[in-house]
Amino acid sequence: MTAAVLLLLFPQTKPSPIEMPFKAPIFSYLLISILSAVFLSANGRKALGLRHAADGVDDSIIYLWPLPKQISYGNRTVTVNPNLVLQSKGPGGSSPIVQEAFGRYKSLVFSQQSGFVLQEYDISTLTVVVDSDDDTLYLGVDESYDLYVSDATGSTEGKLSVVGEASIEAKTTYGALRGLETLSQLFTYNYKTKAVEVYKAPWYIHDEPRFPFRGLLLDTSRHFLPVNVIKQVIESMSFAKLNVLHWHIIDEESFPLEVPTYPNLWEGSYTKWERYTVEDAHEIVDFAKRRGIHIMAEVDVPGHGKSWGIGYPDLWPSPNCTEPLDVTKEFTFDVIAGILTDMRKIFPFELFHLGGDEVHEGCWTSTGHVKLWLQEHNMTAKDAYKYFVLRAQDIAISHNWIPVNWEETFNTFKENLNPQTIVHNWIGPGVCPKAVAKGFRCIVSNQGVWYLDHLDVHWEDFYNNEPLEGISDIEHQKLILGGEVCMWGETADASDVQQTIWPRAAAAAERLWSPRVTTTAAILNNSVLHRLHHYRCLLNYRGIPAAPVSNKYARQPPVGAGSCFTQ
Repeated sequence: MTAAVLLLLFPQTKPSPIEMPFKAPIFSYLLISILSAVFLSANGRKALGLRHAADGVDDSIIYLWPLPKQISYGNRTVTVNPNLVLQSKGPGGSSPIVQEAFGRYKSLVFSQQSGFVLQEYDISTLTVVVDSDDDTLYLGVDESYDLYVSDATGSTEGKLSVVGEASIEAKTTYGALRGLETLSQLFTYNYKTKAVEVYKAPWYIHDEPRFPFRGLLLDTSRHFLPVNVIKQVIESMSFAKLNVLHWHIIDEESFPLEVPTYPNLWEGSYTKWERYTVEDAHEIVDFAKRRGIHIMAEVDVPGHGKSWGIGYPDLWPSPNCTEPLDVTKEFTFDVIAGILTDMRKIFPFELFHLGGDEVHEGCWTSTGHVKLWLQEHNMTAKDAYKYFVLRAQDIAISHNWIPVNWEETFNTFKENLNPQTIVHNWIGPGVCPKAVAKGFRCIVSNQGVWYLDHLDVHWEDFYNNEPLEGISDIEHQKLILGGEVCMWGETADASDVQQTIWPRAAAAAERLWSPRVTTTAAILNNSVLHRLHHYRCLLNYRGIPAAPVSNKYARQPPVGAGSCFTQ
């Protein structure tokens, strides 16, 4: 059989149990990729991974998002049994997380009623092999997988899978989850036969993420988001292989979270109906884990603390000067310790965000008792800022958390930060190169290109933001954990948050997952827009109200009639 081949990265530096049999130079594979994506004409076949009736979609393009690391495929079409059965193998194959995920994806793929019952299907069994039965979710957990789909002859394009038909082989549960997402995008509903099919079989895909931290910030202080909306966001994140929800739970506007040790704190919520109980938070963490997603909670100190003082006014420097939090009182740090003690029982992720941004010390220097305290301790306001951040870091570290702080802390007193500190960029593009040069790890969230509330930032800017820009040293590059797009909530609530997040967040998700060589604008500029249109339509089919790709401003509705695949 003649096979089309797409190799999406340089050969692996570590041995693989399954070797690619193709020996052509990497340039040849990239050239094939470019030519197949840009110049080959459509043959009338429906696009991969999505049900649609239009014939104008270019089927020469590989409609997978994010792009896997290595792909090979053929030219046959195989049918999938709507009663597809999961066969679990390996120590972790029977994990409830894998079992539940199979059920979710099966419901997505076979949501359309099958019109005809075929006498025989090419694929009736999906075998999932998971090497480890350890379901612990931690930063850097192995998310790699190998995916095989045989053609009608049983071939898997020269690869030696331990099973036939269709299979996913992964080291961990979470690698299996990522493989299930990719497989689901290969399944296509054929409107003529009313059957689910896989085109271009046989398939072999080897995949793994480029960065271990691929995040989305969700702000529930500026607008309360119901638990079900947060779950919808988490579900949609799993479709793009994002793996960290940065939950910006509280801020100066509201304090919606229950803290048993200090029960009056959530008096700072907007209303008594806009709150999260401890049980709500546990439910969100569990829901996310079952999709391979961490929850990184944030308590932003010492700034952005006005809402804290609604329940405990002593946390304010004065009734007329409500933030930063009062640096002079032990009670302030007792409350922080109580919050973190309670939250540690909820959030198992090893990273905890302590904020530290936008601290305006004028409140301290203009309040009598704080000003006197500064003089008695021979401190400037900047010294007090440092003192506060470092004490909060010590509290977090005492709970076995790794502190994450916004970049102002690094910019102001980098030499004093705990060496474990992870610097979170947001102001501009320059801080991560400086942070890693000092030995700190860094997360990229440059507001000019990765803030979702900036509605005039187009998908191209999200896609082209390179986390390693300006960092040439290999060892320094390893200190970039990844990046995060930020959905600040001043102008987003349950009515429009998903339209604001998607599809632009998907552009960043591919940057963070796929090899850099495959996301270079010069190589894929002619195909990436088609794939993003397709992915947006896939999200719509899955019930995610992703906005049109080509809007002048994000989350706007279409400007006129037209196909989902062109708007």
